[in-house]
Amino acid sequence: MTALSTGTRLNFKKILLLTDFSEPSEVAIPYATAIAREYQAEVCALHVMTPVPLPETVPEVISAVIETSEEWAHSGMQRLESQLAGVPHEALVVREISVWPAVEKTLRDRDIDLLILGTHGRTGATKLMLGSVAEEIFRCASVPVLTIGPAVRKGAHSGGRFHRVLFATDFSPEAQTAAPFAISMAEEHEARLLLLNVMRNPSSSRSEIAAQDSVANIMHQLYEIVPQAAELWCRPEATVRYGNPGERILEVAAEYDADLIVLGVRNPAGHLAAATHLERSTAHKVVAHATCPVLTVRGGSA
Repeated sequence: MTALSTGTRLNFKKILLLTDFSEPSEVAIPYATAIAREYQAEVCALHVMTPVPLPETVPEVISAVIETSEEWAHSGMQRLESQLAGVPHEALVVREISVWPAVEKTLRDRDIDLLILGTHGRTGATKLMLGSVAEEIFRCASVPVLTIGPAVRKGAHSGGRFHRVLFATDFSPEAQTAAPFAISMAEEHEARLLLLNVMRNPSSSRSEIAAQDSVANIMHQLYEIVPQAAELWCRPEATVRYGNPGERILEVAAEYDADLIVLGVRNPAGHLAAATHLERSTAHKVVAHATCPVLTVRGGSA
């Protein structure tokens, strides 16, 4: 992914829509078509067929199962293509050992600028909250990922226009990478830009004056993120909250009726489990429970 400098306008030309033909994937389709029309982009719809665990059985049965799954996949892609009518697009059904290798290859081969997917947002230890597939994608993808979580209702896409963009930052390098995307999305859509930093709860020993000075300093840093030239278009407003980052991000998004949340995420070196507990819980919580799409931008080195 080429780094986007502050003040640079987005230019999505190739959008990858990852689908498994489930209901969450269906909710993601209008976002893909609306954004494609907004940016005059081409959509590449991708379905990845992964091996289905089968008990020991005769080769003929295995062959029949594979044939049926292929027919189902191609039928689902035909239905999806009908929903993409009027938008330049191509459809790909590929077979791979797991989803990410196929996604990574498509990102590279098709020169993708934005990846869109719907997620079930499953919870529970076996699925690690969002599920390993969704998290691997938004942490490892070389392009911004727009995730449509299970709490996003159908018909909420507003024609691909965003009116209130929430950018949550902890001033880390990852957040700095995501900031230009938040600013550009707000500027492009002439949307209100909400800047949020979540602080730890102040200790009882800390003086009220010191706490106020700290908040004032952070507010100043938040406004410094937005270049003056962009302020006329995206109307920035900063706020500081105390508490758990994931909970506060969701709280502010609901309070301001945000229709897009932008976050920077770190690509854990080597393995997904390398992400810290705080990083994982925040990203998971926001994407799994947000009532609007979440745009994640990978920062840091692989």
